[in-house]
Amino acid sequence: MRQDVKKIRNLLKQYAKLKRDLTVFNQVSSPSFDGVSSHSSRNGAESRLINHVDLSYQLKEVDDALNAMDDPQYQFILHDYIIEKRFNRNEACNQLSVSVSKFNYLKNRALEVFKLNYLRTL
Repeated sequence: MRQDVKKIRNLLKQYAKLKRDLTVFNQVSSPSFDGVSSHSSRNGAESRLINHVDLSYQLKEVDDALNAMDDPQYQFILHDYIIEKRFNRNEACNQLSVSVSKFNYLKNRALEVFKLNYLRTL
């Protein structure tokens, strides 16, 4: 179970990174397809566009799993504590009015529930 929790945390950290990358991509001007033929089957703009679509799909899978979370404490832990890193552990404990051991239990449970939701989206 401990390995599962680490994998899920890493997935959520990767999700945060993908979200930042996608935001940066969206801030760049839209790709223009040049008429110059290249030796490859795709030009750079096509590759960037395909990468953009792939990143968007990966984000949607995680978003769907996060949106399926019913418990507001789990949502807070996954979004504000793990993904956005708005709070350190003590601050998160205070926000939820729980002890550190209870917080760790809730965090692990939230990750397990997220995992089940995520696997359903695949």
